[in-house]
Amino acid sequence: MFGGFQAPQPSAEDIRAAEDQATYAVQSAVGMAVALYFSPFLIDAVYNLF
Repeated sequence: MFGGFQAPQPSAEDIRAAEDQATYAVQSAVGMAVALYFSPFLIDAVYNLF
C-alpha cells in the first residue's frame, strides 16, 4: 500500500558493466591528476634543453 513503485533489480551483467565504467572513470581521473602534476616539470626540462 505504501511501498510505491519498485524499480527492477539490476542484473549481474548490469552491475558488472557499471563497475567497469566506474573503474575506468577513477583510473582516468588519477591518470589525469598525475599528468597535470608532472607537466610543469616536463615543460621546464624541455625548455632547458633549448
